[in-house]
Amino acid sequence: MTSNGLRNSGNLTSETVRFDSDYAVRATGVSKSFVRSEVPFIALSRVNMHLRVGEFVSLVGPSGCGKSTMLRIIGGLLRATTGEVSVSGQPVRKPRRDVGIMFQEPTLFPWRTVLENALLPIEIQRKPSADDTERARELLSLVGLDQFMDHYPRELSGGMQQRVALSRVLMVQPRLMLLDEPFGALDEFTREGLNQELAELTTRAQVSVILVTHSIPEAVFLGDRVIAMGTHPGRILGEVSVPLARPRSISLLRTPELQVIVSRVREVLGIDGHK
Repeated sequence: MTSNGLRNSGNLTSETVRFDSDYAVRATGVSKSFVRSEVPFIALSRVNMHLRVGEFVSLVGPSGCGKSTMLRIIGGLLRATTGEVSVSGQPVRKPRRDVGIMFQEPTLFPWRTVLENALLPIEIQRKPSADDTERARELLSLVGLDQFMDHYPRELSGGMQQRVALSRVLMVQPRLMLLDEPFGALDEFTREGLNQELAELTTRAQVSVILVTHSIPEAVFLGDRVIAMGTHPGRILGEVSVPLARPRSISLLRTPELQVIVSRVREVLGIDGHK
C-alpha cells in the first residue's frame, strides 16, 4: 500500500468491498478481459483505486494500459469482468445522471447551435426551463463563448468545440466528471489554455474528477494525485501526490516544483527523458 492508501494486492474480492459515501469512487479488484480473434486479452488486472469527494485524480500511462477502459467501467459504459466499482457509495451497474463524461472528440450535433448543444443533456431529461437556458449561457460565457452562442459547430475551432463539450458536461451539475483525453487532439497553446479553464471550473463547481491523459505535465498540473499505470496487463504501478496549492496558474508548468513531481511520475512509470 502506498502512503495514500492505494493497494495493488489482488486478494480482495467483490464480497469484501465496503462502499463508503465519503469516496466519490472506489474500485476494488477490477479486472477486464476481452476476446480478440478468439484469443483472450486482459485489459485490466486487479485494479484497486479510489477518488475522494472533491478530489482531482489523473490516470497516466502508455497506450494499452487500460486507462480508458477503467474510465468506462467507472462511468457504467462497460462492465468489469471481476471486481466492483462504487460511485458515491452505490455499486455501478449502468450510467448515472450525476456522472459527466467527456471524450477526446466533442461529438457536437452539427445542426444545433452552440447554445442548443450545451442544453442537450437537459433536453434528454425534460424540457429546458428559462433557468436552464440562463445557466447554459453563463457556462458558455465562462469558457469564452459568449459571442458564439448562435454559431454552429462547423464555424468553431477545435478548441472552441471542446469548450462547448465542457459546458455541456457541466450543465447537469455532475458530482463526478470522467475526462478521457479531452484536449489530446489540440495544439499545445490551445491545450494549455483549456487546462487552465478546466482547473478553474472544476474547483469552482466542487466536482470530483478523474482525467485520463498521456501527458505527464498535464496530469500533474491538474491533479491532486497522479496514478501511474502499466501494460501487459493493464495495472496500477503506483501513485504520486501533487502537494501544489490551488488555484494554479498555467505558468506553474515551467516551475522547478512541478518538474520535480513530473520526474517522480516518470520514475514510477519507469521511463527516462522527456515525454
